[in-house]
Amino acid sequence: MKKLKYILALALSTGVVSCAKLSQTPESFIPAEQFYKTQADAVAAVTAAYSLLNAGSNTVQTPYNTLFNTGMNFMSDDDAPGPGATNADVRSQAVLGHSSSGLRILQIWQQHYAAIKKANIAIDTIPHIAFDPTLNKRLVAEAKFLRALYYFNLVRLYGDVPLVLHDLTSVSLSDQQVPRTASAMVYAQIEKDLTEATAALPNSYSGSDIGRATAGAAQSLLSKVYLTERKWQLAVTTADGVINGPYGYDLFANYADVFLPATKNGKEHIFSAQFKSNSLGQGNNQAPRSILSGIPGITGSFADQVTFYSVPDASKSDGIDHYFSIYKLYPAGDKRKTVSFVTRFQSPTTGLYYGKLNDPKIPGDSVPFFNKYWDPGVVANESESSANVSIIRFSDVLLIDAEAENELNGPTAKAYASLNRVRQRAGLSALVLGTQTQDQLRQEIYLERRLEFIFEYQRWFDLIRERDGNDNGILEASLLKVGKTNVSKGTISPIIINGKTVSNKFYLFPIPQQEIDNSNGKLTQNPGWQ
Repeated sequence: MKKLKYILALALSTGVVSCAKLSQTPESFIPAEQFYKTQADAVAAVTAAYSLLNAGSNTVQTPYNTLFNTGMNFMSDDDAPGPGATNADVRSQAVLGHSSSGLRILQIWQQHYAAIKKANIAIDTIPHIAFDPTLNKRLVAEAKFLRALYYFNLVRLYGDVPLVLHDLTSVSLSDQQVPRTASAMVYAQIEKDLTEATAALPNSYSGSDIGRATAGAAQSLLSKVYLTERKWQLAVTTADGVINGPYGYDLFANYADVFLPATKNGKEHIFSAQFKSNSLGQGNNQAPRSILSGIPGITGSFADQVTFYSVPDASKSDGIDHYFSIYKLYPAGDKRKTVSFVTRFQSPTTGLYYGKLNDPKIPGDSVPFFNKYWDPGVVANESESSANVSIIRFSDVLLIDAEAENELNGPTAKAYASLNRVRQRAGLSALVLGTQTQDQLRQEIYLERRLEFIFEYQRWFDLIRERDGNDNGILEASLLKVGKTNVSKGTISPIIINGKTVSNKFYLFPIPQQEIDNSNGKLTQNPGWQ
């Protein structure tokens, strides 16, 4: 993994995103095929494509190193900006008050295309470098996996996006302006890349290569792509190929082992963004954002918190639970609750415990803090957390299998079996075959995803994908429930996204206006964001 993650200086030397403008038109450049000449160069090219998953520091956000949370999940119904999140643009986006000029809207777009550029360079140049043919093919397949992942994120968030499959080497600005590609064609390329990657990648790695994309990772991500496209049979078949395949994936018996640094890259981890303590600042910067500030010996900013909202509750004196949150959705006995959240922190300096009450008048009603990226080995400086971020893990594939099977064939024994494996690991009883309708089982699967993957950068993607029993999207109702009334201002004429009719602009991000104005005049704006 050192080769993959920690050649950071080289990976970043090509730039993440540049805000500077050239003072003159360049007249020449060094073609990538002239720069990349050796096996070491090929490895570095692919490392550069990996690096933008999570490279960064306390001042730089990348998709799986806080950017998806501040730029996406804050808009959801489960997590929100805490007191330490002072960026006005981010707080506006969290209540759906953002526009096409929003900072995070732009950063997500730019960073994904910067990563795609790196993947394209690797795919185009590595086959022409003379070295071990097996490694050569593997590195190209890794780059195709990464390109597919980056495009999968883009097409889900922005809809039609420019499909760029080769490094744009022309120095002419007009040649670098690419129109948007129909999302169906983008998905077709994603499927192609992942299918080719599955065939070429190994099932596992050893030593410093652990953490790289595998055949199982490509096949697992492909099952999620098919699920998003509502290609139910293909999603089931592909997920089954992972579940029953040669990869050796399984659930950890202990849910906490999914997140502890001591057990990362284990049997449940299919593909993760890799972090390491005390290595060029490459810790997981999400960890300190979830910690209460002001605790002696612990640096926490309390920039992230659960979304609090009110619901009727007859047990309360005024008939309302004023501080409802995702924390209260976990059923009794669910082991994931105390792993995903804590309500107090112990100071390593004083030995005392520190927490925060929602309302002193409600005994025991304490604020829950997200806990998945806490590293017990760096308590005094959690910005050096080495906890990985799971991008896809085995429980995800099981729930993909359950959902697609239920959509295809109804509440079958197969759908129950995959769902119940996840439930029973959490300490919950198995659901009984025949006790739910298709829609009831659909809602159980949706809830299971919400509880299983809280704070793993999945909720917004689920909100824009999931449907109710009448085949209507759940986004608007879910956000209205937590008081995000701006969602009602997003009404537009119905449009089709991945075969679904939607009538709210928030199902897509706006295309960044800066990209339209300054970089690519061939871009058009999404409905409702003009």
